[in-house]
Amino acid sequence: MFVATLAIFTACKKDEDKTFAFPQVNAPAIQEVVAGSSVDMEFAFTSEAGFKSASVSAVNGTATIKTDGTADSKSGTIVVTFTASSNAGAGAVELTVTDKESQATKATAVISVVLEQVIFYVSGNITEDVTWKTGKVYVLQSRVTVVSGVTLTIEPGVVVKGEAGTGENATALLIARGGKLNADGTAEKPIIFTSIADEIMPGQFESPNLEPSVNGLWGGLLVLGNARISAAAESVQIEGIPPSDPNGLYGGTNDADNSGVIRYISIRHGGANIGEGNEINGLTLGGVGSGTIIENVEVVANQDDGIEWFGGSVSVTNALVWNAGDDAVDTDQAWSGTLDNFIVVCGDDTDHALEIDGPEGSKLAGHIVKNGTVKGNPASELGDFRSGARGEFMNIYFFDFPSPAVDGRGDFSLSGDATIANFANGDLIFSGLQVTLPAEVELSAVFKNGTAAHASSVAAGANTVGANASAFGWTWAAKAGGLAGM
Repeated sequence: MFVATLAIFTACKKDEDKTFAFPQVNAPAIQEVVAGSSVDMEFAFTSEAGFKSASVSAVNGTATIKTDGTADSKSGTIVVTFTASSNAGAGAVELTVTDKESQATKATAVISVVLEQVIFYVSGNITEDVTWKTGKVYVLQSRVTVVSGVTLTIEPGVVVKGEAGTGENATALLIARGGKLNADGTAEKPIIFTSIADEIMPGQFESPNLEPSVNGLWGGLLVLGNARISAAAESVQIEGIPPSDPNGLYGGTNDADNSGVIRYISIRHGGANIGEGNEINGLTLGGVGSGTIIENVEVVANQDDGIEWFGGSVSVTNALVWNAGDDAVDTDQAWSGTLDNFIVVCGDDTDHALEIDGPEGSKLAGHIVKNGTVKGNPASELGDFRSGARGEFMNIYFFDFPSPAVDGRGDFSLSGDATIANFANGDLIFSGLQVTLPAEVELSAVFKNGTAAHASSVAAGANTVGANASAFGWTWAAKAGGLAGM
């Protein structure tokens, strides 16, 4: 009995005298955390004596234990949530693990707290799918091309700015054939394309420093597709892009081609000159197919045309052009889509509100332009239909144009025998044209070549045709009072 008792006592004594290793704690690698945001961090531990408790402290932020260790466990993971302060700089999270023997070990995770990056610089072609994020500014430092097979997604509220440049150095965003642009803004958060000289930032809509008449500060937006065009060849080089760049080719055989979505975008202060008489339009659509969605587009103060179609079959709904430096709406190469519900506000440099050109090749399709309101300027003409123009133009209201007797402006004319012949044979159709005339000006003095038969004179504000202006409340033109009286 004495021997047995001694053995039990000796065993207990050995347990009491056992020495346990201190806990081991492994901190995660160095992390970068945006000021004011939170991140979860995992600390792995081992505890020979068994886990008892953990505590945490932080530098340049706060820390809490999100997932604690399990009591008596020999190993595990503790998850800590770190919330960075608003100050950039070094930070740290220190975790202390205590075991059942009250032995404690500390581990420190090093953190770099950074201010959120808002401005991103873009140069060179986009060769893989990418998304430009809401709340950010993307600065084009060169002509940036979305190449074939690649999609650029631009989220609502993004501001895209082009640096200054002329000639082959003109900045622009080019969507090549086979590429896609998904620029799907909203009325509350439109996507803005503008110049680096514009001090506008995400969350703002009206420029804080540039007037809506300042143009030519960068290039513009060009979308090219594989739809049919009427030109000397099936595909040709778009104007505004140097011939040395093969991404400037447009045209093909697929009228249903899809170049993406363009919705609620405002393009401003563009039209940089790349050569003698060769500027970039605000929005250029070359061979763009009917699978592309284009709705709710505003072009403000472009040195060349506001929107220009070069063939293709894409339709556009709710388009506004304000202060174009050349023509507001320009169509070429047998574009076969529809422009529905549009407003043109001519500026001091606007040449034609409508400049409509005919085919240049074998494709003879026409397009439809309807439901438009056009506000004139003493320097501007209502429209010029040229080079065998084709199509149907209906329900358009014109006002505030000068008398054609002054400098030959303020008229609506057909130019060239081919255009006049198309009007006579029904390939060029007009209906529902209304105008508020200057005092003592006859309808036939404005609507020439027999087009007066399809037009009528109305008092100011008495028009029964024109655009639905309520669709344009989101635009800079509307917010700046440019649509008064519409």
